[in-house]
Amino acid sequence: MYFWLFNLPPHGSLNRTHMYHFLLQVTTAAEPAQYAQMNFWTLLTKGGWLMYPIALLSVLSVYIFVERYLAIRAASRQDPLFMNRIRDYIHEGSVEAATALCQSTNSPVARMIEKGIQRIGRPLSDINTAIENVGRQEIFALEKGLPTLASAAGGAPMLGFLGTGAGMIRAFYDMSMAGNNVDIQLLSSGIYQAMVTTVAGLTVGIIAYFFYNILVAKIEKIVHRLETSTSEFIDLLNEPAL
Repeated sequence: MYFWLFNLPPHGSLNRTHMYHFLLQVTTAAEPAQYAQMNFWTLLTKGGWLMYPIALLSVLSVYIFVERYLAIRAASRQDPLFMNRIRDYIHEGSVEAATALCQSTNSPVARMIEKGIQRIGRPLSDINTAIENVGRQEIFALEKGLPTLASAAGGAPMLGFLGTGAGMIRAFYDMSMAGNNVDIQLLSSGIYQAMVTTVAGLTVGIIAYFFYNILVAKIEKIVHRLETSTSEFIDLLNEPAL
């Protein structure tokens, strides 16, 4: 810019042609900055090889969240009149109808109550134990994939910090090898890698962390519903027959 200003024609001799060439030079010099835009693929390549496991963790986190969210939502669906119908069947002595209702209802509560119905006639402690065992299996099935999601939430930032350390080591190594010829272009690549991996790792970790807590909250609601249904069924067995 200063070179062009110093090479302008003397004052008074600046015409339209000179002005046109001057603006053309300024526009041409500004063009490379328009193409120096960051995007996802640029970050992925400039961040170094550690960006690939971070990207893999991001894809894995999204997959687990979507798959588990749909499974948990399906498990949380329950007929509000289910326990009332079970109570009516038990009071009427129609155990077969109660069992058929449980088998036709695809939910953790129905599978637990079915196991309890199959144990009718045994001590209540045995019935309660059988129901709780089924409940543990149902919760274990719902929690499938959550440990992996938790590992992604904690591991992605660690990978990002590892990339930060590697990038800074590279930057200082380049400084030591350059001697007195250190320039900003020499150091920028290492520092750029350090910052990119940190931001990427923290972003994936934060998203996976929120995904994990959302799923855990939904599972806790289902656990509360299972405990409530178990208590209702045990109380039902203690009720006198009408």
